[in-house]
Amino acid sequence: MPELIPPHGGVPEPINRTVAVLDPPSTHEIVVSDADLSTLYRMADGALSPLTGPMTREEYDRVLEEQVIVRQGRKYAWTIPLAFPVDARVARHLNTGSKHPLVNERGQCVGVIEVHDVYPWDKKKYNHSVYGTPREDHPGARIANHDPRTYLVGGEIVALPQPKHPEYGDLILSPRETRALFQQKGWERIVAFQTRNALHRAHEYALVVGLERLTRAGYFAGAVLNPLVGETKSDDVDAATRIKTYRALIESRALGQGDIDEELWRKVGRNFHDHVLLIALDIKMFYAGPKEAVMHAIYRQNYGFTDIIIGRKHADAPYDDKTDIWDPLAAQRIFDHLPGELLIRPVKVGFAAYYKELGRVALVEDYADRGWQPVNISGTALREMLRRGEMPDPAIMRPETARVLIERYATSR
Repeated sequence: MPELIPPHGGVPEPINRTVAVLDPPSTHEIVVSDADLSTLYRMADGALSPLTGPMTREEYDRVLEEQVIVRQGRKYAWTIPLAFPVDARVARHLNTGSKHPLVNERGQCVGVIEVHDVYPWDKKKYNHSVYGTPREDHPGARIANHDPRTYLVGGEIVALPQPKHPEYGDLILSPRETRALFQQKGWERIVAFQTRNALHRAHEYALVVGLERLTRAGYFAGAVLNPLVGETKSDDVDAATRIKTYRALIESRALGQGDIDEELWRKVGRNFHDHVLLIALDIKMFYAGPKEAVMHAIYRQNYGFTDIIIGRKHADAPYDDKTDIWDPLAAQRIFDHLPGELLIRPVKVGFAAYYKELGRVALVEDYADRGWQPVNISGTALREMLRRGEMPDPAIMRPETARVLIERYATSR
């Protein structure tokens, strides 16, 4: 069997802080917001290895200033610090070594924390470091700025297993489960395709490119459509609807249809669709562009992926005036000069589009000198078309995806 990639941070296997039963202390409760619950669960199941809980001030500041965490004297890449916000009233009751129940917004106990540190939340420093700009008129900065809490708590946690979502809980696996699955498949390289959107046909092509590059290089490889289902912007398509679109593509084997390299798959004697899986990932979005791309890679290394597709404007969101915070390829370049170790490899993919001359989707960079005009449509125009119940050009979006979105818009009127 192929040897699996080790988890991040020098640990021999993913951290496990999940417990079947809790005995919460009768001390002051710490409320974990719905947005941060996924972070708690990912600390517990090992997806955020080597963390065993939220960061202390020393580690938090090191991430902001150096983009690393340190374990056994070795530096590992880490670009967005993670700690749990608390308000000043709660912070007064937290002491080093004290244990406190972690409860969700409905007052249900979901975990316990042993406090190691409580410290003021310097939101200016956090925003400037994570987003690389002093401007705060963008979705990322609003995450911290709209949170009324002003302190952070660090420490070690244990947590109950995450409840299974009725519509896509079957797709959310722990790092131990994905690693076992990949080993069972016998894949030598496994590439993750991160998305938070319903897929245009050009989006799909990034997954095709990633898998075919590894296959062409001689690896028995697999690709995973690995969408985020955690907290996103209010104008993003909701997770349940997106999952329906992904299931439709995978189950109908429509993903990549007409765009894959048929000759390659004949040559290796395998079927493209047999090497594609759908697994969801419950983490929240920070809209932090390049630095979030690194965090997305860290998660995937812990799940056992060897590669992650990094496209143009990865995890991007513009300023409120619609100008870019980062240039389109910043998320690809950040992997070239990380100050700490990261074993997973980026698969850098450019912009793709459908060309009538080819009758399929291709990378624009490969055909830019031909003078051909790619078929495209603005996101706004596409959404309006779907809201009217009109099927878009299948060169832009497959009917399997469009039908789900049209149904969703129809029921939300």
